[in-house]
Amino acid sequence: MSLASFLLLSALARPCAARPPVAAEVRRYGIEVAGIRVGTMTATRQAPPGADATYTLVSDVKVDFLFYHLKIYYQVTNRFHNGQLLLSTVTAHTNQGDFASRAEWKGDHYDIVADQYKHHYQATETQPIRYAVTNLFWGEPPPGQARAFAEYFGDYFALSRGSAGAWKAVRDGREDEYRYATGQLVTIIKKNPLKNFIIRLLPE
Repeated sequence: MSLASFLLLSALARPCAARPPVAAEVRRYGIEVAGIRVGTMTATRQAPPGADATYTLVSDVKVDFLFYHLKIYYQVTNRFHNGQLLLSTVTAHTNQGDFASRAEWKGDHYDIVADQYKHHYQATETQPIRYAVTNLFWGEPPPGQARAFAEYFGDYFALSRGSAGAWKAVRDGREDEYRYATGQLVTIIKKNPLKNFIIRLLPE
């Protein structure tokens, strides 16, 4: 065997180097009620070169105020391809039980099922979903973006811009406010009849 042949066979026998995993972008937030830290929220975006992107949102909350007790852990995972949502899953573990939501693209429509605490919803959606609540964590909505898919509920928040850097998300009487500074989401106000939940970006 010639030296050239030996070197060629040696090269072919080597395993191909695996691509290093793409580092995920992470935003961490503290959740407050009446000025007291009651939990955390972590938003993650993984967008390797190409057409795919995955967004996750994890929230862990525990509130014990006199007669008000609340425990919620939920995780949202959204998988996009070419800017379109293909699969959204929500799992929630609470002091009221375990719940789930799912929206999946079937080629020409989404099958949507939301089975959450005091909220049950099932629908078929034929319009591609290109913007969801998880996208709000990575910059202000683009011009003309009038709604965001609410993964937990299986339907939509209506979006409207208020003062500079402030956006309202409204659904069925529920209102959340998203505030941005230099394009980065810094505060979320989840309005509640008892006490508002304030979600603040934590320093790195």
